[in-house]
Amino acid sequence: MPVQLVTLPEVERLSSACIRILGGNPGKFTLQGTNTYLVGTGNRRLLIDTGDGCPSWIAALKRTLAEEKAVVDSVLITHWHHDHTNGIPQVRELYPRATVYKHDADDSQAEISEGQTFTVEGASLVAAHTPGHTEDHMVFHFQEEDALFAGDNVLGHGTAVFEDLSTYLASLDRMKGIFRGRAYPGHGAVVEDGPGKILEYIRHRKTRETQVLEVLNSRKPGADGPGAWSVMELVKIIYKDVPEELHEPASGGVMQILRKLESDGRVSCDRSLWKL
Repeated sequence: MPVQLVTLPEVERLSSACIRILGGNPGKFTLQGTNTYLVGTGNRRLLIDTGDGCPSWIAALKRTLAEEKAVVDSVLITHWHHDHTNGIPQVRELYPRATVYKHDADDSQAEISEGQTFTVEGASLVAAHTPGHTEDHMVFHFQEEDALFAGDNVLGHGTAVFEDLSTYLASLDRMKGIFRGRAYPGHGAVVEDGPGKILEYIRHRKTRETQVLEVLNSRKPGADGPGAWSVMELVKIIYKDVPEELHEPASGGVMQILRKLESDGRVSCDRSLWKL
């Protein structure tokens, strides 16, 4: 459901060692904008994600680093989506000595491996590969705070989209055991009870799966029994209280549920129509 988003300042200190800088790209799917984070307390800082490369973001980053008397030492990319990576060229121009780390790195980047630790004064971040939102998705355990930079697997508002539901659920289950404190999401406000929010996500997905099965098991109008349903027919029933303009993105989640149920042997598909 659409929610009234809280107003987030362009730059906000979230803890003694973490500053959030908004990407300057608010929108339906980016919420208040992509969150980027400066992490550490000393002269060298870690930068998590680079936003969309908007001029307001790079200006805010420069201003904040000047105030902190600090430079970007390393850039850690949570995943490949453009609203997290488009600012890489600007960061490289300003801080040419900074290394850009990413899982499934290209030739200009350094690879992030499972369990790799990134350390600056005041912060040690341990990387974990958590595919689901994307195949290359990484999260980072902020050891000093027992917090998690959660990328787009967890949001500050609403629920996340994903490429593969089974993989995503497995990553969520793993993530909730990594930390006990805050989740710093890729979009939206800080989540104070990170593991609790992840548990909500898991329960929400199970609820949606149950709803899909209930509709498939119900009598379809004009049919003698359950019948066969298109994805959008399912969406219109399950998301009947959601504005119609959001039905199209919701259909992606329903399709992922159907694919999971198909792999579980619980549903089948014939000519784009699904049935038990």
